[in-house]
Amino acid sequence: MDISTRLQSAIRDIPDFPKPGILFRDITPLLADPKLFRESIGEFARICRASGAESIAGIDARGFLFGATVAYELGLGFVPIRKKGKLPFRTITESYDLEYGSAEIEIHTDAFRKGERVALIDDLLATGGTAGAAIKLIRHAGASVVAAAFLIELCGLGGRAALGDVPIEALVKYP
Repeated sequence: MDISTRLQSAIRDIPDFPKPGILFRDITPLLADPKLFRESIGEFARICRASGAESIAGIDARGFLFGATVAYELGLGFVPIRKKGKLPFRTITESYDLEYGSAEIEIHTDAFRKGERVALIDDLLATGGTAGAAIKLIRHAGASVVAAAFLIELCGLGGRAALGDVPIEALVKYP
């Protein structure tokens, strides 16, 4: 069984969560399985190493679980991309649209060195709104995004298009 199939077998489908008509992909069983969690980190590390990343950025909150662990594994720094109002220093903010409304994420103004090569990690690529905003933040801070890696991609929602020319990899893909 390949890595994608093994990981997908641990992702639980929760119908009608958080509201009717939504099929939620619950990754908590995967996180609880030490072998599968280690395998997912290994795959993320392979992607980031191949991209030549000099640091890892992870999106609040589940991107922190994978991103910080991958950064540790590779001996790289980790930059959290947080929801607005959670960072204590000067920040750069980016807005993005949600299904109903909008939201904002931010990073510290000194998060990256000029020209630093950054790999972005998150748990899910759906419409691409959050990841697209994160890429804009990283670039606004003077760094370049050399890879975007996701545990899950919901392919039918067109998220790849929102990320432009950034190389994208997903460990598990759903149609």
